[in-house]
Amino acid sequence: MIRKILPLLLFTFLLISCSNDDDVNTDTIGQTFEISNVDFVSSDGFQSFVNVVVPNNISVFESDVPLVYVLDPAASAANGADVFEPLPRSFFFNNGGFAQYRFNFIFDDATGIFDLDLILESDDFDALGNDFTQNQIFRIVIVPSEFAATHDTDNLNTVLSDLNLD
Repeated sequence: MIRKILPLLLFTFLLISCSNDDDVNTDTIGQTFEISNVDFVSSDGFQSFVNVVVPNNISVFESDVPLVYVLDPAASAANGADVFEPLPRSFFFNNGGFAQYRFNFIFDDATGIFDLDLILESDDFDALGNDFTQNQIFRIVIVPSEFAATHDTDNLNTVLSDLNLD
């Protein structure tokens, strides 16, 4: 009886111990790029759209997720290093007004074309200073959707570290 059970137990042990259910995902490939000197203009009412041109060396698939961050100049100056905040990023002013950066991710499955619109919204676009509308810097990280669902994407440094990107 033991001779029959022992091989079965060893086989079960081998199946369990050979499981590939570890928390290290070596096949996750993240891609990052930065766009700078983004200017938002008020000609489109309370929204300004900036179409992002994705570098040719970056492949994007419908199942991918873009993570978009905007450079915070004040926090960067205070920390002595670049500080990027995740979008959407909202600002509320003392007069009750607001401004918000957000983005749209569009993937045309028929053509395989990836499109990303950066949007600045406000209830009083004319009241926004150049620090909101001119020379904005955005960092975009493209990750597989599984990665985005299982990692903290609010912190750019954590995302880049988890993906082993600089």
